[in-house]
Amino acid sequence: MTVEIGKQAPDFALEANSGETVKLSDYLGTNVVLYFYPKDMTPGCTTEACDFRDQMEQFNMVDAVILGISPDPVDRHKKFVDKYGLPFLLLADTDHHVAETYDVWKLKKNFGKEYMGIERSTFIINKEGDLVKQWRKVKVNGHVEEALSYIRENLN
Repeated sequence: MTVEIGKQAPDFALEANSGETVKLSDYLGTNVVLYFYPKDMTPGCTTEACDFRDQMEQFNMVDAVILGISPDPVDRHKKFVDKYGLPFLLLADTDHHVAETYDVWKLKKNFGKEYMGIERSTFIINKEGDLVKQWRKVKVNGHVEEALSYIRENLN
């Protein structure tokens, strides 16, 4: 399955740091910022999560929820949320099934080593559950503001 702009975003059910099982379809009627990131507690991922945290009130004002997904287990998500005071849910995609569905599970290279991992990506899903915008190979600096601007200009 692939994701396509203008089509229904693929539903999923994952365990969140809160211990509850969260489905994307639970958020019909709300704009969703679905962001995939490689790993809790790493510099880029921490910056991105804290940027979303710092703009949370602005996202609330445009009726948008933020959901973060990585392959980390729930207990690591809990530590990440607690350490940085993250006010949104982090979902554990430990088998990377959802990442594969959204085509963000990619071959990566780091210091000459190849491995499979998350390609930092963000998807905006409108209140009807349709995928309306995507960013792949996200650069962290300025990205959260870009996502917020898109929602303000197109979905508000």
